[in-house]
Amino acid sequence: MNLSRRRMLQWSAGAAATSILGTKWMPHAAAAATAKIPLGVQLWSVRHQCEKELPTVLQAVAEMGYQAVELAHSYYGHDAPAWRKLLDDNGLKSCGMHLGLPALQGDAFDKTVEMQKIIGSPFLIVASLPKRNLATVQAITETGKVFNDIAAQLKPLGMKIGYHCHGGDFAQVEGRTAWEWFGESTAADVLLQLDIGNCLGGGGDPIAMLNKFPGRSVTVHIKDHGGKPGAVFGEGTVNWQEVFRICETTGGTQQYIIEEEGRQGPEALESVRRALQNFRKMGK
Repeated sequence: MNLSRRRMLQWSAGAAATSILGTKWMPHAAAAATAKIPLGVQLWSVRHQCEKELPTVLQAVAEMGYQAVELAHSYYGHDAPAWRKLLDDNGLKSCGMHLGLPALQGDAFDKTVEMQKIIGSPFLIVASLPKRNLATVQAITETGKVFNDIAAQLKPLGMKIGYHCHGGDFAQVEGRTAWEWFGESTAADVLLQLDIGNCLGGGGDPIAMLNKFPGRSVTVHIKDHGGKPGAVFGEGTVNWQEVFRICETTGGTQQYIIEEEGRQGPEALESVRRALQNFRKMGK
């Protein structure tokens, strides 16, 4: 067993086993504390460790109390049946996958769908788009048509396409944000995966966006914004009470997802553990 794996297993048995009250954090206790909307973690948060030791990472996040993972661009050298077994062995579900738009076009479409059907991912989220796709109203309309066509292909398969926002999506295009134009150019079957922190970072108003597109925020990245350096979810300046109120009433939200960025190794795992604790402190 290498040093990194030993450290992660020690961490899983120690820090991950402690709840916000200082008591042992057991899987059944996590389930009992879970709100109606479950919590997942975007594996981009811990991608460097996933590249080295995916089974240990999945074990660690499950022991923290996460119920689902959102895959991030890579399968880390594992095929679909292996992924499904790892998820099942740890009591986890896939709440979606971030990928590039080409993975859902042409010959790649069938392969992507086949893999995600086995893994059990209901939502295929385009992680980002080239700037040119959202630079003008015409470009956004054309991009929206591509998403609508893919949504129609996925519908009979029980899957949906979505788009994950970045700060640049809240730039003004002819008087409105690119995000608003995109939302209006796409069908209700296209998920609008709002990332709260990214929206604020780009000068957008996440409260207004959640209200503008009721029922479209099926999965939401609850990333914080502001606060001290090193802050994680729950330690910034976001009005989470209002975010949750909208998500849990008109937003149509089925899955909250933590995404913490810019950290590696044990620090990355610690950040998603702390974020989950802050989520629980909010009564979720």
